[in-house]
Order: sequence, then C-alpha cells, then structure tokens
Amino acid sequence: MDAPGHEALMATMLSGAAVMDGAILVIAADEPCPQPQTREHLAAIQIVGIDKIIIVQNKIDIVDEKRVLQSYHEITEFVKDTVAKDAPIIPISAQHSINVDALVQAMEEYIPTPKRDLTKPPLMYVVRSFDINKPGTTIEKLEGGVIGGSITQGKFETGDEIEIRPGIRQEKQGKSVYKPLLTQIVSLHTGGKTLDKVQCGGLVGIGTMLDPALTRADSLTGNLAGLPGKLPPTLSEPTIETHFFERAVGTKEMIAIDKIHPKESLLLDVGTTITAGAVTSVKGEKATIKLGRPVCVEKGMRAAISRKIAGRWRLIGYGIIQ
Repeated sequence: MDAPGHEALMATMLSGAAVMDGAILVIAADEPCPQPQTREHLAAIQIVGIDKIIIVQNKIDIVDEKRVLQSYHEITEFVKDTVAKDAPIIPISAQHSINVDALVQAMEEYIPTPKRDLTKPPLMYVVRSFDINKPGTTIEKLEGGVIGGSITQGKFETGDEIEIRPGIRQEKQGKSVYKPLLTQIVSLHTGGKTLDKVQCGGLVGIGTMLDPALTRADSLTGNLAGLPGKLPPTLSEPTIETHFFERAVGTKEMIAIDKIHPKESLLLDVGTTITAGAVTSVKGEKATIKLGRPVCVEKGMRAAISRKIAGRWRLIGYGIIQ
C-alpha cells in the first residue's frame, strides 16, 4: 500500500488502510524523525486496527553511517510507546534495491495471512468502481459496471445476486436519499485471472449487470457489497463513542485538541467510506453526527475523526459506532 505523506491525502490513506492486513511505515533516513505526516500515519494505522507493522528506513544510500545510526535511534524512540514498538526496522535503498530481499522476508514473517471465515455471508469493501467500455461502444456490446475491493469474509461465485449499500443518491420530495443497488455477478477477476469463485485475500474485480454509468470514476467507492438482506444497516445519523488524541499529531505545532461541539463539521472515515457531517448533539463522550453521505456499518466498528485545523483536515481521534 502506498501511503502518500501529503496531509491532503490522509483521507485516501485511511480509506485504503481499511482493507489491509498489515502496513509498511516508510521513514527517510535523511530527515529528522518523526515528521508530522509520519506521526499522523502511525496514529491512523492504530485507529484502523492494524497491528502488523514493518518499519522501512529508506534512503540509506544518500547519508553517512553516523546519520543512519542516528536515524535508527530516532525511530526507536518515536515508536517505543506505540503499536509499532516491536516492529522490525529494515534499512533499505529503494533506488538501488539494497536490502529489498530482507524486506520481503520480514513481510513473510511479520505480516502473516490472517484466518478468514468462509462460512459467513460474503462481505466486500468497495475501493474502486469503473466503466470498462471504450468510447463509441455500441449498446449491444456494452458490458456492465465493475466494482473492485477486498473480501473480508465469505466468498462470491459467478451468478450470485448481490446488494450494494448504501447505494446511489436520489432526489425524493426535495431530499437526498440513498437507494441500495441489486445486481448479479457476471464475472470475477483477481491476479490477472478470471475465476468462477473468489474468497478473502487480495483485491477482486467483480463484473456486474449494473449500468456502467453508475460505476464510472469510482462513484461507488465506499459502499459495501454482499448478499441481499445480509448487509449491516445504513446509518445517516450515527452515534459514536469518541476517543481523542491530546494533540493534533499531524501539525508541526502539535496543536492541543479541544472537545467537539454541536454544529461543528467533522470528516469521518468508516471502512472505505469518506463522509463529512455536522455534530447534532454531544453527551459526555458520545456524539451524534448527521452525515452528508450515509454509511453501511456494523456496531462496534471504528471511524477515524478529522477536524479542520488551519484550513486542513487533521486526524484528531476515532469513534466507535454505537
């Protein structure tokens, strides 16, 4: 997974991390550690529940031995009280492929393939959706829309009927509502191969009978796909139990975080869904948020919470869906 360091891409990183079993935290040896984005990414990793971590100390080819050792000590000091405290630190030069074999070995040893329950109803987080038809394709040759993502439980087979929630937005009596989509699987693709059935592990492309206009340009990203009637409820105004950092770790100044208040705008990352909302009520550690885009989630799931600080969305903590 590529977790770009720029703060404007933090929401994208959180969305992608939701379907990952492990993470590689890349730290440049030629810069002091930690940088604000490094602190924020590590905090994000903890929020989404990833505990299988490898630290890569990159760019060892452009600094001397003294700086490499100093960088190593900065890294160990930085992670000592975090989820990455026991993570291996692999010095590499990505530019010259130095120690990449050691990194691959560490991935095999420290990020094991987790056990999945194939007996449960299938569930897939949608991280991509697109139209595979070329411009000018005639109607009779059009192929249905494609959704891509990672299956967290169960398995899908060609011919299965599936439901996609929360679905697409529609205007009804002057209000925006979301309508779930029902369709059929016509093809399954993974690892460059076409299969009759797919299960947990890796990314999967599902060809459907949906109008490709509904899937183009990642328009269904953030949805959940599963069997009809087997998906979690769709929530437009969830209540969450909040847990905040003491400081905004992504800012250079480490700005102290105040409690949230009614009418405040927040950004939530829930699974692969990125949605903004306004706080409607706060009672103790619990807050109710009216979302611009509803989410399809199980109770107990975590949501990363970001607040606008100095014109940027900054990670300030997480909430547990009640």
